[in-house]
Amino acid sequence: MDELGDLVDVTTLAVALIGVGGTLSGTLGGAVLSQRANREQNERADRDREQERHEQAQQAKRDLYAHLNSTARAYRIAARDAVHAAERGEGVDPAVLDAAKEAWADQYSQAQMALAKDVLHVASTLNGTLQVGYSVVRQLPSSPNLDEAYQRAKAWFNGPLSDGVYLLRVVLRHDLGVEVDPHFEQTRTQMLAALSSERHRLERVLAAERAQAAGSN
Repeated sequence: MDELGDLVDVTTLAVALIGVGGTLSGTLGGAVLSQRANREQNERADRDREQERHEQAQQAKRDLYAHLNSTARAYRIAARDAVHAAERGEGVDPAVLDAAKEAWADQYSQAQMALAKDVLHVASTLNGTLQVGYSVVRQLPSSPNLDEAYQRAKAWFNGPLSDGVYLLRVVLRHDLGVEVDPHFEQTRTQMLAALSSERHRLERVLAAERAQAAGSN
């Protein structure tokens, strides 16, 4: 009987241990699964946050580019319209051109902190070109030959400066991946060189006219 009792006790203990082991195993297994689920959920949340940050950055970039493009166009158009109005003998409100100039300057200053090097190079070249265009308009009244000055101004705003604004738009679209041209780098280099050359030529002409006007006074 003692041996039988001992056997029963051992069996009971074994069953109890198996039960405890099963409970512990289930608990540990559940904890591992729970940790894995939490980790996967956290990783998914991190990816979602990163994607959201990326999308916000891209949207901010698109907004900046859109404003930079629109203010450059508005500046060129305001200057061109001022030339046409002056040629027709109409009154020209300098506040309109100055407002367009300030709007561009504000966007350009913001862009300087965000643009990639290649894009900034184009924007910087266009900025100098627009400044020369502003000088063209302001210097019209003192030009020794008004007919020649009007023709030169119209050729500038409809030619090199128009090309510069177009180049900026193409560069911005290329940087956003909207417009991909296999010959983009070659085209950009050629247009930048031509724009810089024309700008320096016009700057020399304007400087000579200022010197002539100063000498006559």
